[in-house]
Amino acid sequence: MAGSYTGFKMDIDADGCALITWNMPDRSMNVITQTVMEELDAIIDHIVQTDAIKGAIITSAKQGSFTGGADITMIQSLNRTESPDAAKDGAAELLEKSSSLSRLYRKLETCGKPFVVAINGTCLGGGTELALAAHGRVMVDDGHAKIGLPEVRIGIFPGAGGTQRVMRMTDPQSGLQMLLQGKTLTGKKAKSMGLVDHLVSQPGDLVPAAKTMLAEGLSAEKPWDQKGYKPSGAANIYSKAGFQLWPAANALYRKETHDNYPGARGIMKAVYEGLQLPMDQALAVESRHFASVLQTPEASNMLRSLFISMQALNKGARRPGNIAAAQLKTIGIVGAGFMGAGIAYVSAKAGLRVLLLDRTRDAAEKGKAHSDGLMEKAVKRGYATSAEHEAVLARITPSDDYADLTKCDLVIEAVFEDRATKADVIASIGTALPANVTLASNTSTLPITSLAQHHVSPGNFIGIHFFSPVDRMMLVEIILGQKTSDQALAHAFDFVRLIKKTPIVVNDARGFYANRSVMAYLLEAHLLLTEGIPAAMIENLAFQAGMPVGPLALTDEVAVDLAWKILQATKADLGAEAVHPAQENLLQQMVVEQERFGRKNGKGFYDYDGRNKRLWPGLSELVPQLTSPDRIDQIDRQEVKNRLLIIQALEAARCFEEGVITDVREADVGSILGFGFAPFTGGTLSFIDTMGVATFVDLCDELAEKHGQRFLPNELLRDLAASNDTFYGRFANASTDAFTGAIE
Repeated sequence: MAGSYTGFKMDIDADGCALITWNMPDRSMNVITQTVMEELDAIIDHIVQTDAIKGAIITSAKQGSFTGGADITMIQSLNRTESPDAAKDGAAELLEKSSSLSRLYRKLETCGKPFVVAINGTCLGGGTELALAAHGRVMVDDGHAKIGLPEVRIGIFPGAGGTQRVMRMTDPQSGLQMLLQGKTLTGKKAKSMGLVDHLVSQPGDLVPAAKTMLAEGLSAEKPWDQKGYKPSGAANIYSKAGFQLWPAANALYRKETHDNYPGARGIMKAVYEGLQLPMDQALAVESRHFASVLQTPEASNMLRSLFISMQALNKGARRPGNIAAAQLKTIGIVGAGFMGAGIAYVSAKAGLRVLLLDRTRDAAEKGKAHSDGLMEKAVKRGYATSAEHEAVLARITPSDDYADLTKCDLVIEAVFEDRATKADVIASIGTALPANVTLASNTSTLPITSLAQHHVSPGNFIGIHFFSPVDRMMLVEIILGQKTSDQALAHAFDFVRLIKKTPIVVNDARGFYANRSVMAYLLEAHLLLTEGIPAAMIENLAFQAGMPVGPLALTDEVAVDLAWKILQATKADLGAEAVHPAQENLLQQMVVEQERFGRKNGKGFYDYDGRNKRLWPGLSELVPQLTSPDRIDQIDRQEVKNRLLIIQALEAARCFEEGVITDVREADVGSILGFGFAPFTGGTLSFIDTMGVATFVDLCDELAEKHGQRFLPNELLRDLAASNDTFYGRFANASTDAFTGAIE
């Protein structure tokens, strides 16, 4: 079979070195598929059986990329067993399938001939596990190449030997951090950890360096396969170092995950148990935990939302297909405050020229300085070069003249969230903007249709809602007004994709999608506080429920005075019954009487001292809290967690019924990226589906009876419950599972 592979090419030189070049046809990135596994298996057999071959090098023909890892849809399909036998036979079938890549890598590792993996760029997931299974690793150190095992971020964990080899090749503390955080490593970091043997400066130097390793007598026997091998240091579980590491590691795991993530739990089990066993048994333990994790709803939901759906949305699943791609080169941003400056930064970083306009040149210059500060930090941390720093700043041009907007291919209005201010700015932009150029408003609450009335061309007006801070938050809501054209929508998509954010399409409504759910989350926390639940308990139970930020801390980040202003605007527009009097009273005391505006003035629900913060002691005087042990013990902690999650999911269901959000993928991905809804659930609608809609409705009814009509389920939920249906069962279309790809 030598030389007749689909995804590989093998050349054998006069010294007996087999150069195996991975280059999958019709793919921009190599991906581990069933065919790739079968071909690699055959290649190993051929190399072992050919006496003339002394060793092998595996490299990639894809520029800047070795592999993105395993095909995620292949991993998803593992649970879809067709075995008609008993459940345990189905489990055995799953274990057999899910451990096949691990067995293949072990075959390579023990084949008796040395393999070197030459890493020319991105090498993630199963690709990194392949490199670790090889006997040597050479990597280009160009600032862009990276290796990593990011599987935990999408609900699973490295199941092809990654947990066992990492923990034997580097110090266990660093290994655990790598596995549990799913972070990627530069060449220098990987080499310092012992995961890479040699670095080269140019891709062309990789193969010669790998050949040198083979020529110098690279051993084909790993240390752990040698007689008498024992893990050293803390990898020896029952050593002094081990006793110092593992109890603390378990405590830290609990603190960071609250045991909500089966993938992270699987890592802890696999490494702890595996380090006490010979490698073959350790790999079997890893495979069993991997198969177990694959069967959890958390893994299924996270794979679907955080990979399949998110990749599809990133690739423009909701973009109108009949509109040619916009040739965006220069972006105008009107408003150089915190949000406008953030949008300018991500745009310039993506290679776009930016015209940053404000009322005065000084204000615009101050907005540009924001990018200077961010790039300076990136350079200090090794994430960017000085040349890249200078290039980003060179792309940003401050201005105070609306006439300069005539040079722009798309303009974003990002001024203060005030209807009158935005109306004036939109009208001024319209006088300078060419008729065919899209104007977008970065508004968080104001309906787009009403703002579009102030633009000379409502069809070219759209909402592009960024989340703060812009450089870190990955979601963007693209908001359609009643007259927004397909061209404006397509151009908004093109811009969002250029800056590498994830877009979701939202129809016009007050607060749109994300902010409606966020405000529901904050409201519930404020009401819990007024009921006497201690502030620390509210924050900690939110963490335990899976939220990354406690609701009181989030209120401070959003700004307490902004929450107060939104409340008053809502009351003015919709009437007094649209706001909860207990929340209004709390915010009035905080903002009007105590002048506690949040992090921005160092005083909110927390007191701030630089990066440090602590809950404001005066809260207990402002709002009496249950503090006696007997009263605290009576608090139903599970109910508090339910209230914090259910109110968000219920608001998402209402948005879906009202047509504010129309795609189940966007509802779930948007909820995780936009307001941090417990990622292990897969998002708001997956949370409801996994619980069972009927169960969710019953919980809502119970909460409504105890705490008010805000928990009453909407008609869509009752209909789904009555018909034993789900959101994904009724509303997911064929495109939901249409994306195929690897971990990136």
